[in-house]
Amino acid sequence: MTTDTGAGTTLVVGATGTTGSRVTAQLTTAGHRVRAASRRGTPVPQADPVRFDWYDPATHTDALTGVDRVYLVPPVGDPDPAAVMLPFLRQARAAGVNRAVLLSSSAVPEGGPAVGVVHRELPGLFDAWAVLRPSWFMQNFTGTHMHALGIRETGTIRTAAGKGRVGFVDAEDIAAVAVRALTDVRSPDSDSDLVLTGPQALSHDDIAAVVTEVTGRPVVHRHLTHEQQCDRLAPLVGREFGELLADMDLAIADGAEDRTTDVVQRLTGRPPHDFRTVLIRESAALG
Repeated sequence: MTTDTGAGTTLVVGATGTTGSRVTAQLTTAGHRVRAASRRGTPVPQADPVRFDWYDPATHTDALTGVDRVYLVPPVGDPDPAAVMLPFLRQARAAGVNRAVLLSSSAVPEGGPAVGVVHRELPGLFDAWAVLRPSWFMQNFTGTHMHALGIRETGTIRTAAGKGRVGFVDAEDIAAVAVRALTDVRSPDSDSDLVLTGPQALSHDDIAAVVTEVTGRPVVHRHLTHEQQCDRLAPLVGREFGELLADMDLAIADGAEDRTTDVVQRLTGRPPHDFRTVLIRESAALG
């Protein structure tokens, strides 16, 4: 694909988060202008920081000033993100934004629950658009996710996913695809099913074994029932969202995520990173 050398300014929502920080870094490294949006307007190298809160419409107008494309990370933990996202996206369109790239999930199809509703509406709002549906992040085991905390604190990963396998994907690969979708002359909107995975599907038992081998830290996968997982997650993320996450674990157990795709290779021109490589790169984060 050909890069749009005349690309304007991109608003990156969630610019300090797992994918947003990487999208921002890759865009600015390539010489693109970025407005880095976060709830506190945190300074980001080579980008223009701006305060943005999905639930505070007063922050939306300033965030959209002078931008013509947006990278969208939905509000975390909201079972109905469309309620705040769709009014913002209509405002963005009216303000002159003509391209949007939405971060969704491989577990949520177009028109499905939560962000699936936004996915369904996006083509009617923008001339150019893309919906990225990555599998579960490899960074869940190295960053601030509860799996990474469990590894650090007790040497355990707790799921109701059983022996189900997942095509875990590197957040750097997600960002690389997002940058192409934001800056290529033609966005991949004709391909609305951009399911992003790593090169192999792994079970959580496999993940625990690799973490143990690479870090020397004994890690095991504790198999929970659906009810146990709901009870564990409810105090952390609320009952409704906790049940949604536990349901996703059951879907993994039933094989819903046991797949790999060629999307990263096809859109970036290189193969996706494998889990061992990412873990070695980021193992210092595990302490």
